Amino acid sequence: MAPPAPAGSHPTSTEPLSRSVFRKFLLMLCSLLTSLYVFYCLAERCQTLSGPVVGRSGGGKEAGASGRGVLAGGAGEPVAWPAVARRKRLLQVQPWPRRRPPALRDDGEVAAWEEEPPGLAGSPGGSGAGSSVSETPPGTLALLLDEGSKQLPQAIIIGVKKGGTRALLEFLRVHPDVRAVGAEPHFFDRSYDKGLAWYRDLMPRTLEGQITMEKTPSYFVTREAPARISAMSKDTKLLVVVRDPVTRAVSDYTQTLSKRPDIPSFESLAFRNRTAGLVDRAWSAIQIGLYAEHLERWLRHFPAHQLLFVSGERLVRDPAGELGRVQDFLGLKRIISDKHFYFNQTKGFPCLKKAEGSGRPHCLGKTKGRPHPEIDGQVLRRLRDFYRPFNRKFYQMTGHDFGWDG
Repeated sequence: MAPPAPAGSHPTSTEPLSRSVFRKFLLMLCSLLTSLYVFYCLAERCQTLSGPVVGRSGGGKEAGASGRGVLAGGAGEPVAWPAVARRKRLLQVQPWPRRRPPALRDDGEVAAWEEEPPGLAGSPGGSGAGSSVSETPPGTLALLLDEGSKQLPQAIIIGVKKGGTRALLEFLRVHPDVRAVGAEPHFFDRSYDKGLAWYRDLMPRTLEGQITMEKTPSYFVTREAPARISAMSKDTKLLVVVRDPVTRAVSDYTQTLSKRPDIPSFESLAFRNRTAGLVDRAWSAIQIGLYAEHLERWLRHFPAHQLLFVSGERLVRDPAGELGRVQDFLGLKRIISDKHFYFNQTKGFPCLKKAEGSGRPHCLGKTKGRPHPEIDGQVLRRLRDFYRPFNRKFYQMTGHDFGWDG
């Protein structure tokens, strides 16, 4: 039997020491795995740059110098963003998928392109062109780091109701340099008394070179809206989605009918005197389609080159082509293209292969694209006759024949 060790001496056995080292090793391994998992989650959620990020310069002013992002207007040469802006973009996190108001289906001509399966092919260099930037909800890394700032919108979709405004907004939100409010603010028609500070606070945060947008279709027919928007900024870019006014009126009536099944028939509302064929211009569904009359008010406050008229029918047939015009108008690099869409035969409308903030395909909501009630052909012909002079004046004012009178 070995004599007892002197008091204060260290144990000669290595077994307790080995257990201590093993416990420390396990603790370090767990910490490392946890750190790697957190880093992986953040990396999966982070917004990456989609190819070379550019701004536009022109007229002797540096892009974004006003602190309000890039504006369209005149030819400009692309210039590289400062490195600090690129670093800020890399810190921004994609928002968590969330339910948004459904987009609008337009009942235009049947699209000439074929349905293809969902799934967005990556662009060269892994640009991630299918990703998008939209309104960032609280709790994302960008807001925690207090990146970006809230700006008044530089571009507004001002109309028209049942023309395709929701579809246009949803498609535009795919672009990484577009930040938009999902809900309609209705500031310039219903809440103007709350002030511009209240309006600005509704906007999402934007980084250098990004455009802030909103859409409220009722602005186009609100008499006070042109002067109010001009007072905010005379440089505001205005987008109007227009559609065959007869089809638009029927779609408008269909939406109301879904909410109030007891309303009178379309024919009784559309005519003051059906026998005499007198159309009731006071009915909102008819009045909205008098595009030329509404446009005259806007041209008193904005030059024609600051308004872009988007064809609701072409937005169905060729969304990428129409979005190309919009991107040019806004001074954006053309990122949204054919590869972002597939045509859904069931919906009768193009869908996004990847919605903003989500890797899943996104089609328009169930409340959109309701089947229209049967309208007497003679009623539709009378309405086309009624709208024809207004349409022709609108074609002259915009310099574009939308083909609604064929």
